[in-house]
Amino acid sequence: MPWTKIQADEAGRPGIFGASAGTARELSYRDAIKEALAQALERDKRVFLIGEGIDDPGGVFGTTVGLKEKFGRDRVMDMPIAENGLTGVVNGAAMTGMHPVMIHMRVDFLPMAMDQMVNHAAKWSYMTAGRVKVPVTFRAIVGRGWGSAAQHSQSLQSLFAHIPGIQVLMPASPYDAKGMLLSSIAGDRPTLIIEHRWLYDQTEAVPEDPYFVPSGKALVRRPGKDITIVATSYMVYEAMRAAAELEKADISAEVIDLRSIQPLDGNAIIDSVKKTGRLIAADMGWKLCGVSAEVAAIAAEHAHDKLKAPVRRITLPATPTPASNVLEKAYYPTFEDIVRTAKEMIGNV
Repeated sequence: MPWTKIQADEAGRPGIFGASAGTARELSYRDAIKEALAQALERDKRVFLIGEGIDDPGGVFGTTVGLKEKFGRDRVMDMPIAENGLTGVVNGAAMTGMHPVMIHMRVDFLPMAMDQMVNHAAKWSYMTAGRVKVPVTFRAIVGRGWGSAAQHSQSLQSLFAHIPGIQVLMPASPYDAKGMLLSSIAGDRPTLIIEHRWLYDQTEAVPEDPYFVPSGKALVRRPGKDITIVATSYMVYEAMRAAAELEKADISAEVIDLRSIQPLDGNAIIDSVKKTGRLIAADMGWKLCGVSAEVAAIAAEHAHDKLKAPVRRITLPATPTPASNVLEKAYYPTFEDIVRTAKEMIGNV
């Protein structure tokens, strides 16, 4: 069945993170991804999966378990530890009409494939005036916990979002994980989807039929009137928890899930800030030249006259990630940092 038969589905979206009503089935984030991959493989013979450890018993944190047995080793294949070389292979396959999905267990090793991603996947459509498309999807995972440390837990979304020609998506919910992955696989642009390992056990109502969630559109997860919290990936959960705590202090926080980093939905940020007059940007990466800086710049350029307080940013400290569990707890920001910052901005300390 051709992909064009499937319509983008934003109507009838389930409630926030499993708070759906009725008898809708719920899936975990990992199972939503696995279902999307299975449906893509079933519907389109041009789709194949390749990645390090993709067919081992763990199946990339459970997201590819059973797919090799169902679809065969010609369409679900392990790869050697040769990130740049194999990225060149999938780029070439995409240019000749295939729709590959390349899965990296860690975002940290994407820089090894940066030549192929930045100088080839992101550029060929532009350099050929659109005659050559590169419909490749890269899945990469941010680690956290159990001492993942400096080389296995980095959030490098800003690095890739800086490059024109490649989409960078960070779905926070199971619904978006499935819909954005299907949309990317069916599309004609190179796309990097970054998942956070702590999201895999989150559950939400997810339709069984295939559906698309488009890129470039943020989502208001919780409406509010006193302060805007713009968050990415796992920080959306911390933002939602912070909003619930702030409500106890009679502070109404609006939570925006960016979902898409490149393209970025600036209008959602501007509209919310014009309403609330205050902005916190909560990102999983570092502050300097990061997503939070871009969010702050959008507010400063387009809603500065509505700001009642300087924009504040909640990000990682400017150091590599420590391995110690005690230091990890100090390193990663939580909802408590958001709550404290919001109260300072409003003067309700």
